[in-house]
Amino acid sequence: MSLHVVLYQPEIPQNTGNIARTCAATGTVLHLIHPLGFSLDEKHLKRAGLDYWEEVTIHEHNNWQSFLETYPHATCYYLSTKGHHHYTDVNYRPGDFLVFGPETRGLPASILEPAGERVLRIPMRPGLRSLNLANTVALVLYEALRQLAFPGLV
Repeated sequence: MSLHVVLYQPEIPQNTGNIARTCAATGTVLHLIHPLGFSLDEKHLKRAGLDYWEEVTIHEHNNWQSFLETYPHATCYYLSTKGHHHYTDVNYRPGDFLVFGPETRGLPASILEPAGERVLRIPMRPGLRSLNLANTVALVLYEALRQLAFPGLV
């Protein structure tokens, strides 16, 4: 069972394209929560994903509630600068969902507050806002894959 990356209302097509490429390379399912800040037909999105689009499984959801209704028993981890635990403190399992917010504002409190201890952070120097979304996804996803002994990867 593969891991899942969830992008909640992503805004920058190049980031989503790069994340799709990472998901294709790792066999990770990509979920896009609408509204998106771009069209899936945008050339920047396609260029960033290169020729990997055929290799990635993408599920679109009309909104957050629709996602939750589709996966009511999902184990989700939420990445945010508001997290109190590091992303390396978790024992990831096959089928886990890694949820990331939009580039300019992150995940809203309405999603983070019910998540409690499953809100995770990447350590950074004080005073800096955040890392690039595509870099953040790659960092956290590869930690989860490392813990799972890189299933299906060579």
